[in-house]
Amino acid sequence: MDKKPTKLKKDETKELYAAIVAIDNVEDCKYFLADLLTKQELVSLAGRVHSAKLFIDGKTYLEVNALTKVSSATLARVSKCVKNGKGYNRILRKIKS
Repeated sequence: MDKKPTKLKKDETKELYAAIVAIDNVEDCKYFLADLLTKQELVSLAGRVHSAKLFIDGKTYLEVNALTKVSSATLARVSKCVKNGKGYNRILRKIKS
């Protein structure tokens, strides 16, 4: 395995995507993410998803900043992705209750 962490390898990336798509319930997802990520990585990702949900729900940047412990740099990226990206909107609208 290469020591260069900056380049994503296509096959390894495809394996990750396939593994995520294969998850069909919350319990398996919980176990998989617990094995895959450190606790801090999981907390960080959860904060991003929660922030994205708040932006999608119409909260302002200042409101999301007040409601979360996510850094301003991360909030700026999440906000940009919610506005211009496809991922957060496609997935979070599927689970919106």
